Amino acid sequence: MNHELLIATTNPGKLKEIAGILAGAPVTLLTLNDCPPVAKPEENGATFADNARLKARYYAEATGFISVADDSGLEIAALDNAPGVHSARWRGFDYPMKFRKIQELFRERGVTGSAARFVCHIAVARLNSIVFEAEGTIEGEIVAEPRGTNGFGYDPIFLYPPFGRTLAELDHAEKSTVSHRGKAFAALRTYLLTNPALAER
Repeated sequence: MNHELLIATTNPGKLKEIAGILAGAPVTLLTLNDCPPVAKPEENGATFADNARLKARYYAEATGFISVADDSGLEIAALDNAPGVHSARWRGFDYPMKFRKIQELFRERGVTGSAARFVCHIAVARLNSIVFEAEGTIEGEIVAEPRGTNGFGYDPIFLYPPFGRTLAELDHAEKSTVSHRGKAFAALRTYLLTNPALAER
């Protein structure tokens, strides 16, 4: 018997990726659209882990479902690892504008590019208790011009050197094998397969 696991995000790109990665795990995936409306929590943690735990506990307590939440972001070496935990809200929500701002900051610092990495921390909560955590990263470089249409967020400017393509140029299966979110949720899938009691309410 499958148990229910709430994916605590409203981001459609994330939902699609996560559902694909968790395919075959012994859980029935729910989204926030399957629950009564819940106000978003304030993400005021100092780290990705802090925010993931905060969101997982918040939605688990608000809905009664075991909930998985992630917090992820981009760390650009030349910008002192900004935008980091503020990635989603950094310089607004218009990604082409964010991309232009990154290049503007590069010019101010006299650089033309930078090493970067994506980080994703996930936490699973049953009511107020964190019952599983995992973190995934991917190392890459920032490119001057966005490339690709398959991704979302900062994917079009994040080059993955082993493939010579940005994350937005990869198909969903390719991206899931190497991405920060793919690695973190693959760890959860493995855990669910070997510990089905995790999803028991």
